[in-house]
Amino acid sequence: MAKESSFDIVSSIDMQEVDNAFQQAKKEIAQRYDLKDSGAEITLDKAKKTILVAAPAEFVARQVIDVLSSKLVKRGIDLGAVKWGDPQAATGQSVRQTGTIIEGIDKDTAGKINKDIKAEKFKAKVQIEGDKLRVSSASRDTLQEVIAFVKSKDYGQPLQYVNYR
Repeated sequence: MAKESSFDIVSSIDMQEVDNAFQQAKKEIAQRYDLKDSGAEITLDKAKKTILVAAPAEFVARQVIDVLSSKLVKRGIDLGAVKWGDPQAATGQSVRQTGTIIEGIDKDTAGKINKDIKAEKFKAKVQIEGDKLRVSSASRDTLQEVIAFVKSKDYGQPLQYVNYR
């Protein structure tokens, strides 16, 4: 009997890299001539995994988010991992915008991935284990096909394929 091979589908973010990108963005905002004295601020809450941008205008908030996004990309963080909310009016003319860092696969997304894999009729088993999915099959080629199939779909968050054995 052939031994089963498997891999895990996860969605994980290196919070240290997010923090490094945040620190770089904060430094650039303090030094850039068009943002230096604008009153724009950026804060990171590692525990809640949120980023708060406070700016005097929506245009400035978008510029700050662009600076942060460029730093995240340079650090290897997928921009799909940060979901930005709508700008909210704060005191005076200022606005606040909150970005949430998505980590782990929620039940709805896991169910959708599971359903899509089963609909393609791959000879593979899918198990939902908390915030990850384990895909196993007797054939490694089938697992490669499942990875290619899931990569071709968009589930609204970055996915990684780990523990391939």
